[in-house]
Amino acid sequence: MKDGFCRVGVVTPELAVADVKNNVAQIKSRMKEAADDGCKLVVFPELCITGYSCGDLFYQEPLLSAALDGLHELCGASEALEALFFVGLPFVHGTKLYNVAAGICHGKVLGLVPKRFLPNYNEFYERRHFCEGMELCTETKLFGYEVPLGTNQLFVHEEMPELSVGCELCEDLWVPNPPSVRHALAGANVIVNLSASDELVGKSDYRRELAAGQSARLYAAYLYASAGSDESTQDVVYSGHRLICENGNILAEGERFGSGVTPAELDLGACVARRRSMTTFEMGAKGLPVYYRNGFSTAMDTVSLRRQVDRHPFVPENEDTLGGRCAEILQIQSMGLVKRIKHTGAKTAVVGISGGLDSTLALIVTVLAFEKAGLDKQGIIGITMPGFGTTDRTYDNACELVRSLGARLLEVPISAAVRQHFADIGQDEEKRDVTYENAQARERTQILMDIANKENGLVVGTGDLSELALGWATYNGDHMSMYAVNASVPKTLVRHLVRYYALRLCDEGSTLQKVLLDVLDTPVSPELLPPKDGVISQRTEELVGPYELHDFFLYYLMRFGYRPRKIYRLAKRAFAGEYDKETIVQWMKVFYRRFFAQQFKRSCLPDGPKVGTVALSPRGDWRMPSDASAQVWLAEIEELE
Repeated sequence: MKDGFCRVGVVTPELAVADVKNNVAQIKSRMKEAADDGCKLVVFPELCITGYSCGDLFYQEPLLSAALDGLHELCGASEALEALFFVGLPFVHGTKLYNVAAGICHGKVLGLVPKRFLPNYNEFYERRHFCEGMELCTETKLFGYEVPLGTNQLFVHEEMPELSVGCELCEDLWVPNPPSVRHALAGANVIVNLSASDELVGKSDYRRELAAGQSARLYAAYLYASAGSDESTQDVVYSGHRLICENGNILAEGERFGSGVTPAELDLGACVARRRSMTTFEMGAKGLPVYYRNGFSTAMDTVSLRRQVDRHPFVPENEDTLGGRCAEILQIQSMGLVKRIKHTGAKTAVVGISGGLDSTLALIVTVLAFEKAGLDKQGIIGITMPGFGTTDRTYDNACELVRSLGARLLEVPISAAVRQHFADIGQDEEKRDVTYENAQARERTQILMDIANKENGLVVGTGDLSELALGWATYNGDHMSMYAVNASVPKTLVRHLVRYYALRLCDEGSTLQKVLLDVLDTPVSPELLPPKDGVISQRTEELVGPYELHDFFLYYLMRFGYRPRKIYRLAKRAFAGEYDKETIVQWMKVFYRRFFAQQFKRSCLPDGPKVGTVALSPRGDWRMPSDASAQVWLAEIEELE
C-alpha cells in the first residue's frame, strides 16, 4: 500500500441457492485466497450469503436467520485477514427487509449499506421482497453492538486515507443519478458494487461501459462483482461478470460464466491527482448530506506491482485505437493552423525542413491545413538549410519530401553566413561549443522569419513537447515560430503520426511513402556538428537520454504530479529488461534538472494547439516560475540510488 497503490479483488464464489452453510464456506475460502494474494479490499456479489435468486424464500425466517449466522461466521473468518470485505445478504431492520452489503474487517461489521434503487421491471421484482434503502444512516443492533445502516457512509483506511470506499448495489449503477456520485463527492475514491446482473445479448458490453464510464466521471476506481452461473437458471442466467476499473480504464476483467478471484492494483494516487486538478469536481459537493465515516485498518504491506504499466503512456497499444488517435491529432493540428492562416491573412506558410521527424510532421500538418482551407500547396515553402552537420541522407530526404508533397522547395545554405557571423563575434570555428551550435540554429530561424516576411507568410514551428520539456531547443532559434503545430505532441507520438500518414494516407510504394519510411529510420539529431564519414555524428538520445524514458517521466509528472520515487517505481516495472535501475536514475536526474532549468524557454512559447492531456503552454496548462529550484525533487532521486 506504499505510494498510493492498493491491491484489490472482486470475487464470484461458487454457491448453492438458499444453502447458507455451503455459501459461507465458499466465501470464506475466497476471502482467504484474496487476502493471501495481498488484496486489501475484496468485493463479493449481491446477496451472496443466500444467493440472489431465492425468490419468495426471502420471506422465510429460517433463511434470514441463517444469513445472519453466516455473516457472523464470516466476521470470525475476517479476524486474521488483513482486508476489508463486502458481502451481500438480506437483513431485517425493525419490520422491514433490506438487501444490504455488509462491510466487515477484523472480526466486526463496520457498516450495512442497503440497496437504494430496487428494480421492479421485466425479470426483476425486488420490491416484492425488499424495502428501499434509507440514505441517512441509522443505528441497528447487530451481534451485541451498534452498526450504522444507510447508504450515506464511507469506509476509510486510517493509515491510507486515499483508500476511501463508497458502496452501491447493482441497479444503483443503472439509474440516472447513482449513489456513487454522492459517495465520490463526499470523498470516496473507490466505489464497490455488489451485483446480480443477469446475462442478455449485448448486456455485458453495456455493463462494461457503465462501470468504466462511472470510474471516469468520478475520477475513482470502480469494483464490480456480479453473481455467477450457480444462481437459479429458472428464467435467466447470471455470468459472474467481474470488473475493476480506474479513471475510465478497465484494469482487470474476470472471465464470464466462471467463478474465482479477479485481482488488480489500484493507483489511488491517480484518482486523488485527477480530482485535485479538476476544481469543478468539488463544486458538486455543495449541500451534501451528512456521511457516516467508518474507519478501518489493515497491515501497510508494500504492494508488489503486477499491473501493466505502459512504456509509452502517450501512445495507445491497440493499433485501431492508435490509428484513430493519430487521425484526430492531425485534424486538431491542421485545423489550428487553418484558423491561424485565415486570421492573419497569410498567403504562404514557411517550414524549415531538416529531413528529421519533427519538421516532417510539421510539413505534413501544413499540407493538410492547406488542403482543408482549399489553398494551393505551392503556397507552402519548404526550406532546407544545409549547414556544417547536414548529411546527404537528411538533405536528400528533405528535398524529396517537399517535392512529393506538392510544396515549393527552397534551398538556402547557411555555412557561409554562419562563418561570417563567427568572424563578426570572434568565434573560433574549430571550437565546437554551444555558440558553434546555436549560431546555426539562430541563423536558420532568421532565414525562416525573413522569408516569411518577404512572402507574406508565417513560420510554422517544428519543435515537439518532449524538446520543450527538456529545453532541447535554441532560445530564439528553433524555439521560436509564428505557430507551433507540434508544441503538445511528445516525441514518442511524433513517430507514430508520421508512420500513420505514410501507411494510411500515402499511395503504396510511392516515392513519398519511401521517403517518410526512411525519415522514420533516421537517428534523431540536430545535425549541428560535422558528420563522420558522411554519417550523423550527433545523436540526440546519446546526449540527453532516451526520449521514451523522458516522455514517461513527463507524463507522470504532469498528468498526476507524482513524486520521483513513484515514477521510478513505475518506470522499473514498465522498462524491466530494457533499462536497469542505474540507467533509469541517471536519466531521471537529467530530466528533472533540465525541466526546471529550462522553464524560461517555455515561459515565452509561441501559440500552438493542445492535442492531449499534457501540454506546457504558459498560457494554458503549465505556469511555473523560471527560477524555481529542483532541489526537493533531486534530493528524492538521490535517495533512490
